[in-house]
Formats: sequence, C-alpha cells, structure tokens
Amino acid sequence: MQNAVGREIPEDILQLTGKEVFHGNQYFDGYEFQKAGAKIQSVSHSGGSKLVKNLREAIKKCGIKDGMTISFHHHFRDGDYVVNMVMEEIHSMGIKNITICASSLGKAQDGLVKYIEDGTITNIQSSGVRGEIGRAISKGKLQGLAIMRSHGGRVRAIETGETHIDIAFIGAPTCDDYGNCRGIGGKSDCGVLSYAMVDADYADKVVAITDCLVPFPNFPAHISMTKVDYVVVAEAIGNPEKIATGAAKPTKDMRKLMMADYCTEFVVHTPYFKNGFSYQTGVGGASIASTISLSKIMKEKGIRMRFGVGGLTKPMCDLLLNNQVDVLLDTQDFDLDAVESVKDERHFTISAGEYANPFNKGAVVNKLDFVILAALEVDVNFNCNVVVGSDGIITGAQGGHPDTAAGAKCTIVITPLLQGRIPAIRTEVTTVTTPGESIDVVITDYGIAINPRRKDLQACMEQVELPFTTIEELRDVAYKIAGIPEPVEFEDRIVGIIESRDGTIMDVVRQIKTGEE
Repeated sequence: MQNAVGREIPEDILQLTGKEVFHGNQYFDGYEFQKAGAKIQSVSHSGGSKLVKNLREAIKKCGIKDGMTISFHHHFRDGDYVVNMVMEEIHSMGIKNITICASSLGKAQDGLVKYIEDGTITNIQSSGVRGEIGRAISKGKLQGLAIMRSHGGRVRAIETGETHIDIAFIGAPTCDDYGNCRGIGGKSDCGVLSYAMVDADYADKVVAITDCLVPFPNFPAHISMTKVDYVVVAEAIGNPEKIATGAAKPTKDMRKLMMADYCTEFVVHTPYFKNGFSYQTGVGGASIASTISLSKIMKEKGIRMRFGVGGLTKPMCDLLLNNQVDVLLDTQDFDLDAVESVKDERHFTISAGEYANPFNKGAVVNKLDFVILAALEVDVNFNCNVVVGSDGIITGAQGGHPDTAAGAKCTIVITPLLQGRIPAIRTEVTTVTTPGESIDVVITDYGIAINPRRKDLQACMEQVELPFTTIEELRDVAYKIAGIPEPVEFEDRIVGIIESRDGTIMDVVRQIKTGEE
C-alpha cells in the first residue's frame, strides 16, 4: 500500500504491526485516546530506603523474565555505561527475547551486538541506532523488528500503551536513597533527564542507577522518588567528556560556514525574525555555526529571542549569558557548556512529552518560529532521510527532526550538495524519515531551494541576494558532479520500520545485500 510520501508499505507489515500507512501530518488532528498506566505499589512504611546491594538484586526484585521490554535514556550519549552494564547482567542471568526501548542507541552500545546475535535482544525500539548495532540490524541479525521513532513519537507510543515498559533503568548523576534523581551534580553530570521522564511515569518498575549517592532530599528532583522502585549505586554510570560528539562542535569547514551564513541571511529576511522569535538548531556543524552568525545580527539589529529550545549547545547557551534570549527550554545537552548552563535560573528542563509529543494538548515544537536541521539526503519532493545511509546501513536517528519540522513556522535543512562523493540531493532518498510537507527550505553549498508550497517565503526573498535555485536543479548539479547514484541492493526481508511521529508507517528498512553466504 502506498503512503502519502509515495513509499510502498507491504501488507504483511501492516498486519504484523497493526498500523496504518502515513497519511500526512494532520491525519490525527482532533484524535482522542485513553492514556495507559503503570502498575503502582504502595510504600507506606516510614524511614525506609530503596537502596539494594547491587544491580542483580534490583533486576531480580523487578521480576525480570523472558520477553520483557526494558528502557534506557541516552543523555550520556557516547559516554554511556548504563545500557551495557544492565544488559551484561541480564545476559548473565540467562534471560532471552528482550525488547529494548531506548530514547537512542549509539556507539557506546556497540557491545550489545553479541546479545543481538545470541537472542538475548530480539527487538529494538529507538529514535535510531549508530555504530555496530545499526550495521547488525541492517545485515539482518536482529530476530524481530527495529522500530525507529522521533522523540515525540516515542512519548506518544508509551503514553498510549502501544509500548509498555516492564522495567526502566535510569542513569542518574545524583540520587538519594529514596529515588529522587537529578541530571546535575556528581561526576557523571549530563544536565537533564528529560527523555527518561516518560519512562519513570509509565514503566511498571523503575531502577535508578547512580554513581553519586547524596543525602535525602535530592531536590528539586528531575525524576521523583514517587516513580522509583529501587536505587543502585555503581562505580561509574557514564563519562561526561563523551557527551559532546564531533557533530556537536562548532565547525571550521569553510563550506559549512558559508551555508551557515546563507541560513542566517535567509532567516533575517523572513517575517518571523522579530523581537520575541523562537529558535532551535540541530547539532550539525553548519547548524551550530548558524546560531553564532545569527547572534551577531541579533545584536546589530537589537532583536531579542523569546526562547530557544532543544538539544542545546554552547552557542545557544551563550545567547543566555549575553542576555539575548529570555529563556532556554532543555531536553538534552550536547556539550559540557550546556550542562553547566542548566544551573542558570532562566534555563528550564522540560520533558520530551512537553517538547514534542504530537498526542497531547500542546507541545513546545508547535510554538517554534525557526528550526535549523541537517539531513543525510533530501529528494526532489523535499523528503528527508536522517536514519539510513546512502549505502543502506542504519547510521542515524530521527531525534526531534520530524517533530520540529512539523511544528515550526519555518523549517530549514542545511546539507552539503555532496556527502563525500555521494549526492545528498537526489531524485529519491534511500529512506524517508521526515516528509517533504514539513520542509520549507533546503540550503546547500551550491544554492538554496524553497519548497514550492511556501509561496510566501518565495515572495519575501525576491529582492534578497542569495543563490536561489530549484531542488531539481540542485539534484542535477549533484548528479553532474558525482554521477547518478546506483540504487542500494536490498533483500526482501524488512528489518525495521520508520514510524511517523503519529505512529503510522513512513517507510520500511530492508536488509542489505552483503554477498555473504
């Protein structure tokens, strides 16, 4: 069955998942549902402690058994120790057929591949996967399906009961013996615990794992004692130095700096650039550079930002330090400067549900004026791919890409025309993760294309001296330089699905042909 972005979704996948194909961003507007709920256990005695002697005892007390769904957050990013620690213990107990529901998985979890291969882990639900796990899934080593959701889509799935978490494991930089968790303090400071908040609300059992036990009460708690069943003290839960990845650092690449300047020039000539505007960027080098260049224009013109939101980086936090923005709304910290900024009283922690859940009464993304994003590929219909590489290997994550793109008044994607020697602008993307109806502008080092849907943006750019072109012309230039890319060869077997933020199926991911016997 063909969906609204022209992708064929096999009937057997629709039957297996019980889902519909993607019909467009507005398909579920006005839809009502009943929230799910977690099991509640009364704790009426006074003076108690939830400390247990080790992780194994906590897992046993939670009633671990084959076939359960367990969850993790990814605020430690490439410095995370918690996922491997927990799965090593579960594997040693002989537990099988586990579904991992993580806010994201990356290179820090490469060690899980052996548990995928032996059947300890059989299904994965995540924003996406990088590193060896993505390669293993793409090669068909996962017995079940990998379901990739946006950050808002993950909250929706949990709150509606589509995904039920049996045990949530929450790495807490500081925690008291009664389970009050904070993302700040201690030796593994990650700033916030926003992605884990929905897990704490809806999981049947919640285990807080900390390497910094502090006296009760650890207030104000990011995750309350009312949600936590057991507290485990570990030697280390993460390495904060590895929170910042290469993609989350300012760039010195002249090509990316040029695209950032194009982006800033575009932003300032839109009607949305005025006192009180709102703004978010992704973590690509050009996106981060655009914030730096925009701050200079804001200062020159006396324009003040009302709020910045995200995944935050140093340039966004510098706006706060320089009194150029009223408040920051934080779901994730991509570098240590952002972690430090959490201590500012104008820097607020919000949950992933407040940030981006499409099935609530109002998410922050719907109040965005601008969002600046990156992409692996963009096609001539403005559909974006941020999960599957041009070689067919799962190598990225949806994150908040579809959420912010759908919500913002002006969604700008910055991508080089070529990723290495591979065209990033093409006739069709390898896999659709964000629909073209959500994308307003594509900025490359060879020119800028405005989505024909946005006649208003085209009109306000008529007198602006920027290298405007069409998306088809950008595709043609890319193909002229690098040639028409050969299509990736896939097997018939579907190894993953890309969910729209509303839970319908945007696309499927098939096993790659490797030539291996």
